[in-house]
Amino acid sequence: MENENKNNQDQLQIELKDEVAQGTYANLAIITHSTSEFILDFVRIMPGLPKAGVQSRIVMTPENAKRLLFALQDNIVKYEKNFGQIKMPEQQRADKTFVPPLSDFKGEA
Repeated sequence: MENENKNNQDQLQIELKDEVAQGTYANLAIITHSTSEFILDFVRIMPGLPKAGVQSRIVMTPENAKRLLFALQDNIVKYEKNFGQIKMPEQQRADKTFVPPLSDFKGEA
């Protein structure tokens, strides 16, 4: 019992406020770094608009950036195991490359 209470005291409780819970949409991330920190700017680009606004900026230590990298890799592996491979737009374009049949080519002499 005493051990269980100690474990409960050692657990970090994370609060998710209502205004943050809905999230913020971003379709571009710009990552920069210095010797002491990584800066992640999350941007929302909207079609037809000449400006794109930074929706959120996250600043973290290099160690925490590497932890984030590992956590993302782990979650992508789990996602793809459940839902299939995530295809990148570059891959999708390559899959749809049109190659005409040889009979369409007319040799010129």
